Amino acid sequence: MRKSGKNLLFAGSIFIVAFITWTILIQKVDVKMLGVNGTNIGFATINYWFHQLTGVNMTLYIITDWLGLIPIFICMIFGVMGIIQLIQRRSVFKVDYDIILLGIYYVLVVLGYLIFEMIPINYRPILIEGFLEASYPSSTTLLVLCVMPTLVEQVERRFENTMVKRLVKALVICFSVFMVVGRLISGVHWLTDIVGSIMLSVGLFCIYKATVLLCYKDN
Repeated sequence: MRKSGKNLLFAGSIFIVAFITWTILIQKVDVKMLGVNGTNIGFATINYWFHQLTGVNMTLYIITDWLGLIPIFICMIFGVMGIIQLIQRRSVFKVDYDIILLGIYYVLVVLGYLIFEMIPINYRPILIEGFLEASYPSSTTLLVLCVMPTLVEQVERRFENTMVKRLVKALVICFSVFMVVGRLISGVHWLTDIVGSIMLSVGLFCIYKATVLLCYKDN
């Protein structure tokens, strides 16, 4: 268990470093004024080519936007679970350690989102309701890929029924793939926005999972 935790911690750190490197490169490599209203974008050639290839599908954008509420609902479920345990056990130290770590993890994900909202790296390829919005990394992709794997992890930990575990895992994979691909081809993000979100999400989840394993009482 401890060895798996260390391996995941290392893998997560690699992805975080890759994300930081990717973010720096976006601001330095092939930067051109090809964005809406003449905004600069990094990796402009491939980003612009891919955006022209996919075009804009606002229906898909709206669908993925609404479905983005699902991971928020999942966060709320685990939040309520933690509050119930706190009330019943009357001590934060008696709340399941993985639920506490999950709460900290969700807070870090939200902080990551807020930081990039305040410090825009790239702006969207199109105006949303007439406004120019930050698009890097894709917040919907980040939320889905950070939260949905935790649902699988919690079901694996708390349920014994193999069929339930397999069903949840299959649904999470299908949902996550649809959301990432849908967000990519809807035309509201640059290709590099999605790639950055994937790197950051994988890195954060690996570190969260590693922390849970390293804290496991049976080590």
